[in-house]
Amino acid sequence: MADSIMSKAATMEIPINSNGDTGSLPEDDSLEQDLQQVMVSGPNLNETSIVSGGYGGPAGGVIPTSSIKGPAVHYNPQYLERRRGPASGPDIRMKSRGVNLSNSQSTERIVHHHQTHPGSSNHTSGSTEELTRGVAVEKLDSVKKWGINTYKCTKQMFSERFGRGSRTVDLELEAQIDLLRDTKLKYESILRLTTALTTHFQSMVQTQQALGDTFTDLSQKSPELQDEFGYNAETQKLLCKNGESLLGAISFFVSSVDTLVNKTMEDTLLTIKLYENARLEFDAYRSDLEELSMGPRDAASMVRIEMAQHEYQLYRDKYERLRSDVTIKLKFLEENKVKVMHKQLLLFHNAISAYFAGNQQQLEQTLIQFNVKLKPPGSDKPSWLEEQ
Repeated sequence: MADSIMSKAATMEIPINSNGDTGSLPEDDSLEQDLQQVMVSGPNLNETSIVSGGYGGPAGGVIPTSSIKGPAVHYNPQYLERRRGPASGPDIRMKSRGVNLSNSQSTERIVHHHQTHPGSSNHTSGSTEELTRGVAVEKLDSVKKWGINTYKCTKQMFSERFGRGSRTVDLELEAQIDLLRDTKLKYESILRLTTALTTHFQSMVQTQQALGDTFTDLSQKSPELQDEFGYNAETQKLLCKNGESLLGAISFFVSSVDTLVNKTMEDTLLTIKLYENARLEFDAYRSDLEELSMGPRDAASMVRIEMAQHEYQLYRDKYERLRSDVTIKLKFLEENKVKVMHKQLLLFHNAISAYFAGNQQQLEQTLIQFNVKLKPPGSDKPSWLEEQ
């Protein structure tokens, strides 16, 4: 505020006559009083000791008027005496800014506040900078830890691959994991083949339906072959109906196997992947601890060994926890796999046998037994709204 008042006073054009009397001013009496107070304690504009945020000079930041060599503007006190008139009310401009220059100490207080609180106006920006700096440091520490961990794990992986480092092996658990991966590959083959069977059989059912419609049309238009075309039309329609029932059974089988392979088994394999990563980290920090333990035992080395022991214990706990999770998931997966596939394989066998034996009643009973819901005709086709 003091800077703005002083700059206004320094840049204001005040006409001065030869006797030192100023001409008429457009400002009111209140502004003239403010100007008088500022000019009394204002610095010499010819001085070069003025710096940003305050004055250079004695303590407190205010230059005594006795040390000023000459005023920037010649002041004539008789002018204000002649121009003084009735009070026109408080200075609204200064009041609106919360400043009341009632005496010559007002400017000094403002200047002193600027010098004693130089950063008060930048408090918000400073807090933002500190917050940003804290986030940057945290990210830097995270990247540093990640880099050290990656280096150790990469070193351990190459050591194991080239036969130079040892690794922790759970023979029983490793055998179960290998069996699961092999089983998943075979089940994916079953899923791929049954999906292809569904596609081909659906094409055959559609062809039988079109053939039955053609036989029906010809039986109506060929009186001499009406019975023959009629028999064939009924046979194709019956085969088409049974084919839709078989398609429902096969689709149910495919959906169940897909859930088992791509959700249940995949979830277990994801846990296994986390377990293998934890095993590699555990072996990496174990090897690091072993190397430090074989070195010298001075004060600095003991500190590093203690830190390595702490990290080793953390990764060992993580490894043990994930190994327990994998063991439990493998057990539940095996039980779920046997239960699901027992039901689905029985459904597949009974439905295929009943269809190709021409036993429509047994085929319908199979669908009821395994709670297979057939989709209504045309449900797979998009509606006319979806086609738009």
